[in-house]
Amino acid sequence: MAADLAGVRALLEVMERLRDPDTGCPWDQKQTMQSLLPYTQEEVYEVMAAIEQGNMDEIADELGDLLFQVVFYAKLGAEQAAFDFDSIAAGTAAKLIRRHPHVYAEDGRPLGKNDKRPSDAEIKARWEQIKQQERLAKAPEEPTVFRDIPHNLPAILMANKLQKRAASVGFDWTEKAPVLDKIEEELDEVRVELERGNQEAVAAEIGDLLFAVVNLARHCQVNPEAALQQTNRKFKQRFQAIEASLAAQGLTPAEQSLAELEALWGKVKANEK
Repeated sequence: MAADLAGVRALLEVMERLRDPDTGCPWDQKQTMQSLLPYTQEEVYEVMAAIEQGNMDEIADELGDLLFQVVFYAKLGAEQAAFDFDSIAAGTAAKLIRRHPHVYAEDGRPLGKNDKRPSDAEIKARWEQIKQQERLAKAPEEPTVFRDIPHNLPAILMANKLQKRAASVGFDWTEKAPVLDKIEEELDEVRVELERGNQEAVAAEIGDLLFAVVNLARHCQVNPEAALQQTNRKFKQRFQAIEASLAAQGLTPAEQSLAELEALWGKVKANEK
C-alpha cells in the first residue's frame, strides 16, 4: 500500500508547488472553486470518451487529469481550513463502509464469508434508508426527498434522480405497462397541442414526454444519459457515412432531396448489419 501512495503524495506535492504564492504557477494561483468548474466538467467528459474508446493508456491519462481536479479542490479547501485531501478520502471511506452493511459490520469490521448477509432486496432497502438518513442529517430543515439534489444537473440526469427519489418512498409504478401507457398519453397530448398551435403548451408537453421516456429507461435499468449518448454517436457516424459517400461523387447532402438522403440512410443502416 505504501508504494501505491507514493504517486498520490507526489501529486499533492506538485499541487503545493503550483499554488505557492511566491514560486508557483500564475494560472494555478488565480484559480477558485468556481473558476475550476468548466475544467472539471470537461475532464469528466474526456474520461467518459476515453472509456468508450477502450484505450487503457488514454483512460489512465484522463483519470489522472480528473484526479488532479480533486486534488486542486482539496488544496483550495485546505487553504480555507475547510477540508483537505486526507479528510475527503477518509470521509468517503467512512461513508462507503456505512452504506455497505452487507460488507462491513456495524463496528466497521469487514464481514467474513461465513457471516450472515442480507438478501439483494434487503441490501437495496437498507441502501435507500441509509442515504435518506444522511440527507436528513445534512439538511434537517428541508423535509423533502429531493434535498441535496444538485440544481444544475443536466435535465435527463435530473429527471432520473427525481424519479428515483420519489420511488424511494413508494411513488412509482411496479410494472412497465403503465409506464408505456404514460408515454402514449403524453405523445397524444403533444399531438393535441401541435394541432392547436400553442408553442408554449407544445414545449410543456414535450417536456412531459421526455420525462416519461426517462421513467421507462429507469424501469428498464437503462441509464438514459448513456443511452442517448450512444444514439448521438450512432446518428453522427451514420450521417458522416452519408457525407463520405456523397463526397466521393463530388456531392453534398444539401444538394440531395430528403427522399435521397433517407435512401442513403437506409443503405448505411443495412451495411451495419
